[in-house]
Amino acid sequence: MDVALSRFREDSEMTALNRLAGRGGVALVSWRLRTMLAIAHRARRLTDGRFDASVVDALERIGEHGAPLECPDIQDRGSTDNGAVRLVAPETPRASLVHIPDRPVDSGGIGKGLALRWAVAAAMGSLPEAAGLLLDAGGDILCSGTAPTDGWGIGVEDPIAVPGEAAESLAVYALVSGGVSTSSVAVRNWTAPDGQRVHHLVDPLTREPARTGLIAVTVAGPDPAWNEVWSKALFLGGSESIGEEARRRGLAAWWVDERGRLGMTPEARVRSAWIAEARVG
Repeated sequence: MDVALSRFREDSEMTALNRLAGRGGVALVSWRLRTMLAIAHRARRLTDGRFDASVVDALERIGEHGAPLECPDIQDRGSTDNGAVRLVAPETPRASLVHIPDRPVDSGGIGKGLALRWAVAAAMGSLPEAAGLLLDAGGDILCSGTAPTDGWGIGVEDPIAVPGEAAESLAVYALVSGGVSTSSVAVRNWTAPDGQRVHHLVDPLTREPARTGLIAVTVAGPDPAWNEVWSKALFLGGSESIGEEARRRGLAAWWVDERGRLGMTPEARVRSAWIAEARVG
């Protein structure tokens, strides 16, 4: 999956496709990369452009560098009978054609969610019928099969807790199916080349790290890739609209604003076995 979707690897399909960005035409890619591109395209439409994977230029500018995009030998990969650039071997199963994007694409959260989706499916295929499992990929979580009697206990992390010190979760909820994803500026933040503090959640409109009044958004739902989409889209929507939009979409969502106040939808409150009521605002 890393070889297909990572923009940080020199040898990945994602990097090869990004090196073609803006040239027009089509490319032959694996089904994994095609799936990621299809979800990214649909996510952009459903979120009115808030989730936009074509922010690689902005990420590079503020210091989150992937593999170099200059590649003089890109044509050495060959082409298909209809002229498409071949990014995978001829014998690759379920390969298909995609339009070469106008701008380089960041697989980002969707890629991470798809990795979880496919990993859980593969793992469940080798487990006994009554088994269950939970996978945690750096805060993105997915479970499948038979859950513990009271579900998997998942804590909503306090994003303003002092690093290195023990901190209580802001809420604990029972996960019995599906998964959870969090978009937060508490961990992936750094000093940009111009000396400004930045983070990885870029607003596609300004092409700058988003300042929305929120620090973290957590979404629980059936699919990890779409949990990633909605946690980021809600974050970019901002503190003024997140409650109404998350409720309208029927999402189980928890969020923390810049004042450290915890908010949640009715669906999230119903799922929560414990809540730090003193932080609810």
